[in-house]
Formats: sequence, structure tokens, C-alpha cells
Amino acid sequence: MSNRTRNILIIVFSLLLASVTLVSYVMGRKMERSVVCNKLNVIIADSTENNFVHPEKIKSYLDREYGTYMGISADSINLARIESIIDKKSAVYKSEAYITPDGTLNITLTQRRPIVRFQSPDGGFYADSYGYIFPLQNSYSSHVQIIDGDIPFHFSRGEQYEIKDAKAREWFDRTINLINYLDNSKLWKGKIVQIHVEKGGGLILVPREGKEKFYFGQPVSIEDKMRKMEDYYTHILPEKGAYSKVDLRFKKQIVCK
Repeated sequence: MSNRTRNILIIVFSLLLASVTLVSYVMGRKMERSVVCNKLNVIIADSTENNFVHPEKIKSYLDREYGTYMGISADSINLARIESIIDKKSAVYKSEAYITPDGTLNITLTQRRPIVRFQSPDGGFYADSYGYIFPLQNSYSSHVQIIDGDIPFHFSRGEQYEIKDAKAREWFDRTINLINYLDNSKLWKGKIVQIHVEKGGGLILVPREGKEKFYFGQPVSIEDKMRKMEDYYTHILPEKGAYSKVDLRFKKQIVCK
């Protein structure tokens, strides 16, 4: 086959492929315009882990903030706007909206996963592993690590959940690092039942078992202090017995009383 013939065949094949693609697109658009939204299906991917969000609540958000979508042709529904409405809800991490050929508007979402609950006399709030702060939810309470005491910042009802003071934000970020460390540790996960904040931001860790209280101090040198806790359980407790106060704040020392 000559090069000229081969080139002609390639051009003809390319034109045929372009024609088929164009026809498929036009037919798809016609089918999309003929599809009318007739059902809402909300899928909460991690509902077994947390239960902050319910399908009925998502529907109420759309009815109030988006408007009419039932009985509307699929190509007239702004899926990006729907996702934006859902994603702005504090307990939602990410959502995806799409319409299937049967006219169902599907919304799949994942919830934020809190790792800690800060509790103070004037209320409380959750934080996830990234340090994102969101309010407690009336519909559900997540079983996570609790931090109480003299938390060095607070929020008023209706106030935006943002720490503006740089020093307080640094303390908060370091505390989140500690919670992440505990949460990701095979040794310590689930072993600390309470973290109490002293005046000045020092932490006291209370284990689930035993009478000890571990004086951790500021949330710095986390690995070093957790190693001291391990040394206490490995060496001091078997040889000396339990102490009520175990101080981890001193460099290269464990002070027990």
C-alpha cells in the first residue's frame, strides 16, 4: 500500500470517528434533556462511623438553599452549586452530586471525622485530624478523646470557629499533634480516657486504667514524653508499684509521687 493511499485511509477513518463522536454527543445531550429529576437519593458513605448528617437534613438544605429540582430536566440542575451548598455544612467533609439515567439525583457524601472534643463551661466543639474546628451536633455525639479544663481560648454561640490569637493557635495545633499521635499509636490508642488542661496550657493525661495522672506539660516533645510513659509502665510500675502523680516535664527524668 502506497503512502498516499495510507494517508487517505487515515483521513477517512478520522472523519468517521469524529462523526460517530459528534452523533453520540448530540444523542447524549438529547437524552439528558429528556431526563427529568424525579427522585433524591442521599448516600452517607461513613454512616457506621459517625452519624452527624441524615438524608432528611440534606433534603432540607437543598429545599431551603437551592430551590426546585424535582421535575426539572437534568441538564438544568446545577450539580456544582448543590455540592457547594452541602460542602459548606460544618459536619460534611466532601460531597458529590450526579444524576443517573433514571432521573435520580444522587448525593454521596462523607462526614468529618472528629478525633477530639474540647469541652468548656460555655460549650464545646470538635476538631478533626487536620485541625478543622466544627460545632457539636444536636443529633449525635461522637465518642472521641475529651479535653477539658482551662482551655486557652473559647467561642461564643454564633461566633465563627476560628482561633485568631497566634499563641492559642500554636497551642491548639500542638495539642492536635498529640491527639493524632495517640490515635495512630498501636500502644496508646484508646488508653487515655481524659486530658485535662491546667492554667497556662499544661496537660494532664488520665489513663483508662490505674490511678496514675501523667503531668505532660505543654504539648511539645511528644515522642520523648510518651517514651517516658512507656518506661514508667515497663520499669517503674513493676518494680516500685503505682504512683498517683507521674511528672514527665523534666528533661531525661521521670518524677513520681
